[in-house]
Amino acid sequence: MADLVSSQVLQKTLDELRNITRIDLCVTNTDGVLLVTTFPETAIDAESIRSFVLSAADSQIVQEYHYFKVYDNQNVEYILISKGSSDDAYMIGKVAVCEIQNLIIAYKERLDKNNFIQNLLLDNLLLVDIYNRAKKLHIEADVRRVVMILELNQEKDHSSVESVKSLFGGKSRDFITAVDEKSIIIVKELEEGEGYPEMDKLAHTIMDTLDLNKDGEDVHMAYGTIVNELKEVSRSYKEARMALDVGKIFFGDREVIAYSSLGIGRLIYQLPIPLCKMFIREIFDNKSPDDFDEETLVTIDKFFENSLNVSETSRQLYIHRNTLVYRLDKLQKSTGLDLRVFEDAITFKIALMVVRYMKYMETLEY
Repeated sequence: MADLVSSQVLQKTLDELRNITRIDLCVTNTDGVLLVTTFPETAIDAESIRSFVLSAADSQIVQEYHYFKVYDNQNVEYILISKGSSDDAYMIGKVAVCEIQNLIIAYKERLDKNNFIQNLLLDNLLLVDIYNRAKKLHIEADVRRVVMILELNQEKDHSSVESVKSLFGGKSRDFITAVDEKSIIIVKELEEGEGYPEMDKLAHTIMDTLDLNKDGEDVHMAYGTIVNELKEVSRSYKEARMALDVGKIFFGDREVIAYSSLGIGRLIYQLPIPLCKMFIREIFDNKSPDDFDEETLVTIDKFFENSLNVSETSRQLYIHRNTLVYRLDKLQKSTGLDLRVFEDAITFKIALMVVRYMKYMETLEY
């Protein structure tokens, strides 16, 4: 468990006890290797510690020191040494042992919760296991939650995870974890009255506070739909994952993307590539939207942006209405689609999105 309760936490615990009691303390592993201490001149007799570990005693005096065993369940995890052979040194040593054993319990519970949340996200648990383990870990089953994913370009370091945790406070009922090297997952419990606007605001606050895009990093955050039961958390996680991918394809300019805002892009993302190619062949007759000149592409984008309004589009493009009509007529002759007709416009819009999706999938193959 030495890697579970960090040396910094152990050192802080000993320092606090030393400041209150004036009794020096140190902790070693079961081989007698010094881990933390409040008296640097400590000369640890590793052989005497190893002998003590093998003995039946829980504590004993060795020269001018009190030795104590610190247990994790039935196993000796650490040896605590209290400097001095007085009753005070013994009493403070016992207090320190209790403190460290409580730390072990707390850290193990946190690890257990983290392991449970990871398996919950990845759908690795049976329904009965979800509720049994949640009860043992004191995790409420019937509360509203949403899963948020912060995806980093580089492999995350410990500090970035701790920074996210600090935003939520140590006593929060939210969970911050990870299942891969490049993303941080937040399982957020919602307060009464909180909904998607608050989640969107929170996501932007996290991005702004951590300032992750300061060096030109292309960092994104996504979140799934709000669920009401623990068993549905994995669905919200899958939705957030999809939102990250779909967002990169169709909403590259957005830092934060919600699954509920993906629209038709969500459907296109799930189409098999052969079907996409067949669709494009039928619509564009083996041509590609990339073959259109820049002027035509700008015209199309602006026309869609203005909800197929000819007057507003021509005004924003600083061209005469007849010029826009000419461009649309020209496009109709080459594609057979009249963007002024809603059904044709929808077909064309979907085709453009399909082409963008195909291009994205090609980049993943290389």
